[in-house]
Order: sequence, then structure tokens, then C-alpha cells
Amino acid sequence: MSKINRFILFGLFFLALILVGCVDVSNNESTDKESTDAKVSDVEVKSPEVNEGEKIVEIGYSGPLSGPGAQYGLNVLNGLEMAANEINESGFEVNGTTYKLEIVALDDKYMPNETGVNVKRMISENDPVAVWIPHSGGVFATQVYNEQDDFIIMAYTSEPRQYEQGNKLMIGIPPKYNIWSEPYSNYMIENFGTKMALLPTNSQYGKDWSESIVPVWEEKGGEIVYDSEIDFAKETDYFTIMTNALAKDPDVLFIGGPSEPTALVIKQAKELGFEGGFMIMDQAKLEEMSGFLEGYEMLNGSIGSLPIENLNTDASTTFVETYKELYNEPYATSETALNYQTLYVLVEAMKAAGTVDDREAIMKAVNEGIQNLTEEELVLPLKGIAEDGALQWEYDAGIVENGEVGTYPVN
Repeated sequence: MSKINRFILFGLFFLALILVGCVDVSNNESTDKESTDAKVSDVEVKSPEVNEGEKIVEIGYSGPLSGPGAQYGLNVLNGLEMAANEINESGFEVNGTTYKLEIVALDDKYMPNETGVNVKRMISENDPVAVWIPHSGGVFATQVYNEQDDFIIMAYTSEPRQYEQGNKLMIGIPPKYNIWSEPYSNYMIENFGTKMALLPTNSQYGKDWSESIVPVWEEKGGEIVYDSEIDFAKETDYFTIMTNALAKDPDVLFIGGPSEPTALVIKQAKELGFEGGFMIMDQAKLEEMSGFLEGYEMLNGSIGSLPIENLNTDASTTFVETYKELYNEPYATSETALNYQTLYVLVEAMKAAGTVDDREAIMKAVNEGIQNLTEEELVLPLKGIAEDGALQWEYDAGIVENGEVGTYPVN
């Protein structure tokens, strides 16, 4: 590559970091349990014990481990660590060599420019076959150069726009959020009515989610009677905005953001007499909100992401119990379970490809790797990977009726 071409390439990379760094990504993920007091930047992932003849495969992680997104990032990292520790008990064999996993984790404070710096550092100092990035801003920042630098992006964000690049070395882990628009709308119109007030988080994620749901809602005969947003970083009292929304007599409230403030929005609506339905974006988790609201009663009329513990399979039950005991957490949320299972997918893909180095061969072997997962590793049913790199889960929605969580099918 000529000096001029290298100059242009690096110029484009740093321009992309600057532009993406200006995007509000504080609340743009599929899941997020945020606490402004959370600080877990001192998290250390243990290196595996390596016996003679065994080798290491490095797995990168760049996500929030301090600041407002710290708990969310820790949930993702915990899922990776839990799977890695299980795999490292005996290691995995590729072409006669036993390998073990080492996780290289760096804090990016939920800032895309920090993600870019972190991952460039990993590439120069380590050799990760894949790097987990749990926010869309960080994914967009690293898509600029990951194919050239030869590492797989493990993208934990439900943002559909990440697939527009046609990146050949990217696996999208959670379901795209636009799959929820039709089933959510069907359930709400069938059970509560056609008038909806929009009160999502004010991030780009919230705007994109709204743009996804509104046309589907209107195609089904619904109408938007109130359109606003909530800045969870600045607002803690939702009385005024909720009063204004309820003055329009909505049947349904479209809400979402981090679990704790979203739970407070629901509480405020109930206290003001709202008896309709809550359509909840996939970032907020029903199980986490139930903890803040002392049970599911106040969540009656909600539709959102189905809690992992409600899958009621042998694998999901074992995973939930093991995770809560290992990490002393009250819940095992989807960000933990999906990333736990996806690390197993990556290992099986390496085994099927017969290489831990050829990233393109590993990507081509993902579907075969998924088919080789054991029953114990299938916390959620996983059908395969689509051509755009999105994993294809069988994942129903969760509804709350009479203080209990039920399932609502998603095709």
C-alpha cells in the first residue's frame, strides 16, 4: 500500500471516530441496566491455566465498565467470562492442538472514540480473533478497519443499521429491534386500543425505535396522540411530561430506556391513574423493572423482552441458577445469556473451520458451529446466522398479565 493510500485510510478512520463520537449512544442498545454510581472499571478477568502443549486464543472486549453504562457492560462481560471458564476447564481441540480462551477486557465508558482506541491497542499488543462490542457507536467506529485488521466484530446491539455496511467479519448477536414492531402492535391493539403516546428515551436508539414502530402502528389502524421523549440523563421526575401525555387519553404508552428509569416512568403513569398498556423497548428488562417496582403487579399490561428465566427449559434454568450463584446477582438477563451462548458459537465455529487464525474461514463455519452446540449450551434456541451476519434466535416476547409473566409469539 502506498504512503498516500495509507494516509487517506487513516484519515478516514479518525474522521469516522470523530463523527461517531458525536452520536448519543448512552441508551441505544438492546439492553442496559444503568446506574450513575456504578463503577466496575477495576474488573479483572482471570487468565487460564495453560498446560504444556496448550495454546491461547484471545477474545477482546471493549465496552462500558465505568460510568453510567457500567452494570450493562459488566453483564455482557460476565456472560463471556462464565462461558470462557467453562470452556477452559478442558479447553477445545483444533487440528490436534488444545486451546484455551483469554479475555482481554478494556473499558470504553460507552464512548465510540474510546472503543476505537481500545481495539487498535488490542490489535497492536494482542491478537484477538474476535472483539465483543456492546454498543452501536463502538461497532460503527470499528467497522471502518476491522476487515483490514482481520478481526471479527461481535456486535451486541439490536441496531439494524449496523448491517448496512455489508461487513464480512461481523456477527450481530441480539435480535434486531424492528422484529418487535408487529407483534407488539398486535398485542396492544387487541388488548388496549388504538391510541398511543410516544415517550421513548431521547437517544438515537429511541428515535430509531419510534421510526420503526409508528408506521406499523398506523398501518394497523392505530394513531399517535402524543409524541415526545425523555432525557433520562437529566430528568428524574416525569410528572409534567406524563400529565401532558395522559391528557391526550392514550390507550398505550410507548416507553423505554434503561430499566430503572423506565420502571419509574411506569410507576408515575400508574400513580396518575393510567390503566392502559405499556409497549416497552427492548433495552428495559421486565425482570429488572420488577425488582425496582417490588413485583410484577405494577407491570400489568406490559409487553417487552421475555425474561430468560421464563424460557423454562433445562438449559435456561441451569444457566439462570448457575449465573445468579456465581455472580451474586438477582437476575440473569438476556445480555448475559446471549453473550454466554455466542462465545460457545464462536468456539464451535473455530472447531468446525479447523483453524483459530483464519477469520474468514471461521465466519463461514458459524452455521456448522451452531449445529454442533450441545443441549446444555443452547440457553436460547438458535437457528443459524443470516447472510448479513445476524444470529437468528427463536425468541418470543414477554407479557405481564395478573402480576405474572407470559409469552407472546414472535414469528
